[in-house]
Amino acid sequence: MEAPAKVPAAATVPRAPASGLPRRTSLPLGFVALLAALSTISPFATDTYLPSLPAVAESLHASPLEVQQTLSAYMLGLGLMALWHGSISDALGRRPVALAALAVFTLASLGCAIARSIEILIVLRFVQGLSGGAGMVVARAAVRDSVEGVPAQRLMSHITLMFGIAPAIAPIIGGWLHEWFGWRSVFWFMFAFGAALTVWTQMRLPETLDAAQRQSLHPFALARAYWQVFKSPRFHALAATTAFSFQVFLQYIGASTAFLRQQLGLKDTQYAFFFMPAVFGFMLGAWLSGRLAGRWQPTRTVALGLALMVGAALTNVVWHAFFPPGVVVSIAPIFVATVGLALISPITQLMVLEMFPRTRGLAASCQVFTQIMVGTVDLAIISIALAGSTFTLALGLLGWVTAATLAWCAYLALTRHILRRVE
Repeated sequence: MEAPAKVPAAATVPRAPASGLPRRTSLPLGFVALLAALSTISPFATDTYLPSLPAVAESLHASPLEVQQTLSAYMLGLGLMALWHGSISDALGRRPVALAALAVFTLASLGCAIARSIEILIVLRFVQGLSGGAGMVVARAAVRDSVEGVPAQRLMSHITLMFGIAPAIAPIIGGWLHEWFGWRSVFWFMFAFGAALTVWTQMRLPETLDAAQRQSLHPFALARAYWQVFKSPRFHALAATTAFSFQVFLQYIGASTAFLRQQLGLKDTQYAFFFMPAVFGFMLGAWLSGRLAGRWQPTRTVALGLALMVGAALTNVVWHAFFPPGVVVSIAPIFVATVGLALISPITQLMVLEMFPRTRGLAASCQVFTQIMVGTVDLAIISIALAGSTFTLALGLLGWVTAATLAWCAYLALTRHILRRVE
């Protein structure tokens, strides 16, 4: 059930209830690194594979449409299971869900590496997707199980940093692996990554959800829990803020071939000119979000992040309306926008989890599902439609930023309305 708003949820990052771990203000670095690594599974599984698509078609004698279906199958599996990882972890615990999903992902990656037909590859990519989203959900829920208040915002900023960096560096890693060893090496990399994470999780991930906090998997109980989340306008406003904000970067991932090769004239080996500034933007924004935790009110940090994104988007539109594109002038606004994105994402994600303290895993699933669905539509349709010029891409960036800002304003208005009713 959504927690009653006794104080402005936008103004503080409230405290979490008791968990399976002792209450503390900080966590071991290894545990933080593990949660961050778990959150990167899905971005790596999606984007490391992108440079190899033409080679897969040639090797498996498949059409471009069939190869595209390997991506669609993964996203379909990811979307279908994103709604369920959290509720299962609310009932069984975070650790068994993480371990089971990692085992499935690792075996599916092995199958992809040795697949001899496009049909088998499509099926195995679907299985990868079914398991690939568990890391994001478990990591977010484990944060709120383990720490509270300001430390939770700082920890979530680290996870946001890794989640944001992964789609930026994954195509670079995939490109080099493909260049050196062929397309199958990308899936061998996923297999090794999954196996290493499985061992790491087995050794170092404690159960963060106390047995007394477990929830029922009875269909009626689940239906009520999902209804409590999806009937909440504040949930939709916060989830939309996060999802729309992430598109300031994903849009350019989807349009990367046209944007980088055709419009900026970069070679395949020069894609780092785009991805590295984005990585640095995420690093800077996540670092700032952690540093500002406890010093600024979360609403002020979100306002700063949105202001950076709006300023970058407007500058981008004005420049490309009147001046030619260039590597520096066309990529710099994306760098600034990713700084703003990394500033606000930890806060909005934590606010969603705090709204439903008894079913944090389920709430995290619903938020991840929203983010995946918006990202899928963007990557499959919107980014491609906008890829014709740097100006249309700039308009798309402004559109996503505007939508995120309006969603945040709606959340603030809904929160004030609830407070007036309580008073």
